[in-house]
Amino acid sequence: MAGDQHDDQDDDQDDDQGEHRRRRVTLTQVAQRAGVSVMTASYTYSRPERVSPEARARVHDAAVELDYAGPDPRARSLRRGSTLTLGVVMGERLGYAFEDPGAVAFLAGVADVCADRGYGMTILPVSGDLGDGSRVSEAAVDGFIVWTTTDDDPVLMAVAATRRPMVVHGGPTVTGAHLVSIDNHAASHAAGAVAFAGARRPAVVSQPLTRDRASGIERGVAPSRASFPVTRDRLAGYAGALAEAGFAWDDVPVAVCARNNVEEAQRLAAELLGAAEPPDAVAAMSDQQAIGVLRAARAAGLEVPGDLSLTGFDDVPAAADLGLTTVAQSLRDQGEACARAAFGEEPADFAAAWSVVTRASARP
Repeated sequence: MAGDQHDDQDDDQDDDQGEHRRRRVTLTQVAQRAGVSVMTASYTYSRPERVSPEARARVHDAAVELDYAGPDPRARSLRRGSTLTLGVVMGERLGYAFEDPGAVAFLAGVADVCADRGYGMTILPVSGDLGDGSRVSEAAVDGFIVWTTTDDDPVLMAVAATRRPMVVHGGPTVTGAHLVSIDNHAASHAAGAVAFAGARRPAVVSQPLTRDRASGIERGVAPSRASFPVTRDRLAGYAGALAEAGFAWDDVPVAVCARNNVEEAQRLAAELLGAAEPPDAVAAMSDQQAIGVLRAARAAGLEVPGDLSLTGFDDVPAAADLGLTTVAQSLRDQGEACARAAFGEEPADFAAAWSVVTRASARP
């Protein structure tokens, strides 16, 4: 009987604790327990310099006793009409934001502008599942910057439906949203003209085509198949450069990577270079991919550019160290422009803000 009674008491205590957790303790209750006014309790959290040390101590002690978690940030946001935060939507796993040099530069530009205005920045990665739209649209942010994505990405519609400021980097174009991007078609056409000069067997290493991010190698990938506007425009630019050099696009192998990843590009490049007729010129859609191609070439005992002419895209810091011919663009400047546009400024036109930087990896 005693044991049963003890168990009943434990169950009652568990029920009480669960009920306590379900009922959010209010600041008014904390103020009453501490014996201070609600304003004093509020200032303890928002303006502690206006509260005496003794009163602050009583409020904090009462908060601990009542298991008070602090003021609800959502309520503060509603009172001031702002979260003081910008959201950056990235269609990548979260680690990409810290590992990819292009993404790092872009986010640094966004962060600089946010810091100048006293704002924070929230990175909102999307996984491709059905809950992405609602999770992003419910984020406590004042505006959205969407990293390059596909024409059919449902997150775009979800963000637009919030009626908060929206800026898209790279593409696609969304009605009512600013677009910040270079002219990827023109830039890849120029890079392709350099990469394929004097080539006999050209090839392309591509970013993903669609949201399913399938990878593999095939010939003559139609640019229209790409729902990523950046990929579509760069494929079209390379195809134009090859046509001018006398090549039929349908004969050109295209290695499509699922991610902007050195290791995946190296694996696909090794497959290209191991073919019966390996390419002697490769245009890669990013410097990360070009670095993967460079590693595969070295592993195969090939000289760059003697055996293989190579170009990249973005001009990340490693490109200069490796002597990589590439398209230079400032993703940091574009990040700053996106943030300013989210704050209501008209963004600069970046269409022509690129150049081909010629280094040792491409044939003269």
